[in-house]
Formats: sequence, C-alpha cells, structure tokens
Amino acid sequence: MKIKKFDYEKAYYLFKKIRCTEEKIIEIYESNIIKSPVHLSLGQESIAVGVALASEKKKDIVFSNYRSHAHFIAHGGNFKKMWAELFGKETGLSSGKAGSMHLGDLGINFIFTSAIVGSAISQAVGYSLALKMKKLNSKVICYHGEGAMDQGTFWESLNFSALKKLPILFVCENNGLAIYSDQRKRMKTLDICKKVKSFGVHTIKIKDNSTKNIFQNTQKALQRIKKNGQPVFLEISTYREVDHVGINYDFALGYRKKEKQKMMKSLNELKFLKQNTKNFKQIEKKINKEISDALNYSLKSNFPHKKCIGSNVTKE
Repeated sequence: MKIKKFDYEKAYYLFKKIRCTEEKIIEIYESNIIKSPVHLSLGQESIAVGVALASEKKKDIVFSNYRSHAHFIAHGGNFKKMWAELFGKETGLSSGKAGSMHLGDLGINFIFTSAIVGSAISQAVGYSLALKMKKLNSKVICYHGEGAMDQGTFWESLNFSALKKLPILFVCENNGLAIYSDQRKRMKTLDICKKVKSFGVHTIKIKDNSTKNIFQNTQKALQRIKKNGQPVFLEISTYREVDHVGINYDFALGYRKKEKQKMMKSLNELKFLKQNTKNFKQIEKKINKEISDALNYSLKSNFPHKKCIGSNVTKE
C-alpha cells in the first residue's frame, strides 16, 4: 500500500460537496420532493473525507449505515443516482424504492446500507473472512456509531475478527448519542478503546475533527491491517449538528444543550481546508454544477412503474 500525501484540494472538494448536498436537502425537504426520511451527516463530514482519502478506491470494501450520505459521497458513489433515489425515481440506486437509508454502489464496492442499527457490522466481518479465505488483497472498512456498540452483535463480531485475524477497519463515529440517549446514560465504562483492546484489537483514538489527522491515522491503520492481517479499531470523536432524523435542530427537546463551539467545529474545519486550497472557486463552481445536474436528472426521471414493484433493476 502506497504512502499517500494529504490532498487539500480533494479534501475541500469532498467536504464542501457533502456539506452543500445536505444543505440542499434541508432547503428542499419540506417541498415533499424527497420521498424518504433523511439522517444528515452535518458535523461529521471530516471522518468520511479523511477515511475515504486514505482508502484504496475500488479495492477496499465499504460498509456504512443509515447516516451514510457523507460516506457515499466521499467514497465516490454515483451522485446523480443517489439524488434520484432520494426523489423515489426509477433512475435511483434502487429504482427509487429504498431511499436515503439504503444507499449503495457496487461499482465502487460500497455495500448497500440498512436502517437496522449495527446490522452491517457482522456482515462486514463476514466479508472480511471471505477475503481472507480467498486470499484477496483487499480490506473492509466498516463505519458505525458508538450507539451500535450497545448491540451484542458488535462484541461478537469484534471477538470473531480478532480470533480469525481478519482484514477489517472498524471506524467508530462517536457523537455521544444513540438517537436522544447520551453515552453516559448507556455505558458504565466510557473508554471505548479500553474495552476494545481487551479483545486483542489494536485501537486508535482521535479526539479532534482534523480531516488531515483522520486521514493520516486511517492510513496507518490500513497499513497495519495489510501488514499484520489483523483488525484495527478507530474511534473518532465527532458532533451531530441536527436532529437524529430530519432537517431540524433538536435542542428544544432538552436532551442536549446548544454549544456554539461544537456547532462551529465542522465549519471551522471546512474554512481551514479552504484556506489551504488554491482553486477553491473552481471547486465550488464544480460542486454547484454537480448538484444542479443531479437535481435536474432526478426531476426529469420517472417514478417506478407499478409493474416494476417486484424488481430492483435500475434504469440508466
């Protein structure tokens, strides 16, 4: 695996594209054009971007979850078909019948996601076992939240991956929340890495949201997996800006306070990437065009015909 240099332009492009995409979703959501619930990644963009830039495209296998817009975009999923899927159109990733929580693009090894919390973890471990048995030179990247670690399947999967020495990177996006439940109310021991280490798995903990730092640590983790053929657990502290599901802020619910410093973390990181990108104007123009083209593509596409209700074939 080649040592990569952090590319500020690519990082800014992906980060900004994720942010602009979700801001556009918020802008049009109440019009009912989007036909499914959405779980936004605002505040967590740096994780997807850093991990994706460190991975080997079309070689590594990516498992995500229902909050997957950022992962899908960062890893290069078909952008037009993603939007068409949100619109419920037949040109979508799943012919418009799966929606935001079930994104996937097998052309880039991005496995279709599920709305069931933690379901992808055991699937990802199974896939990594298949890679090892077939002696394929690939790795699995499995995104999940700390809330998914409340599921027994996580610990069973972790134990199995350690026992079988599987080529898998667990990426824990720790926003401290499982829907509206604070981590402190769900876990007696808050040191997740300490618990994971007890299973014999190497751990890396990142407390900031520096895209470059995440990129560098992910690259180290993937190199370690390739060299030792054993799993690595990467925990990254992050912040979810909006509600668990939907487009609104949820501070009026009273389960968390609005903290300006945390709310600004993602925007400050985006500003930092922009300051280190010479061609940011061209990049922003490109992103605006890509979003506009995707919206036009989706609006012009047809809804699935009734006769296709049992089919999952996507039309070009």
